[in-house]
Amino acid sequence: MFMKKIVLTVMIGLLACNLGFSQKGKWVELFDGKTLDGWKASERPESFRVEDGNLVVEGQRAHLYYDGAFNNHDFKDFEVQARIMTFPGANSGLYVHTDFLPGDWPKQGYEIQVNNSHTDWRRSASLYNVVDCAEVYVKDNEWYDMLVTVKGNRIVTKINGITVVDYTQPASPLRNKGQELRLIKNGTIAIQAHDPKSKVMYKSIKVRLL
Repeated sequence: MFMKKIVLTVMIGLLACNLGFSQKGKWVELFDGKTLDGWKASERPESFRVEDGNLVVEGQRAHLYYDGAFNNHDFKDFEVQARIMTFPGANSGLYVHTDFLPGDWPKQGYEIQVNNSHTDWRRSASLYNVVDCAEVYVKDNEWYDMLVTVKGNRIVTKINGITVVDYTQPASPLRNKGQELRLIKNGTIAIQAHDPKSKVMYKSIKVRLL
């Protein structure tokens, strides 16, 4: 009986850890720096590769969705922090509260822009097409930290600790046609490969539950 209790306790602990209960408030790294284990690419997997410990995003349009075990890749109130470097003319994005699509741009959730010099004037940490920012907070060819906090009906984005967007979603948000699902709900995160001329690197992508 004693051994059965020990086994049951261990199993419950492992289940809780897998679901994220025991990890609340702790940062969990989603990118191991060696492989794309736990991630699922849409359309063109060749747009994503790992080099020298970095996730290199370069190629035709595609999206890399977190599909791993942590919290069953389903986040509601949480923070995601990414260490990023953009190259001249590059465009990318970090999606939150999204869901896997085999093709096209993600329909669900919000895109946080990653762009410091692309022809699109919406710059890094903008809440794309919802709260857009033209100010450049960081240069190409430099590593920077982007933090996104999603809690309740509020999203806050920061670059190197500086707040760029502080947005509270209204009860009935207005959305353009085709963007009706740009809403706070729940879901996974995704990294965007925008076009063949855009090269971006991610060194770390970690989350913590709130």
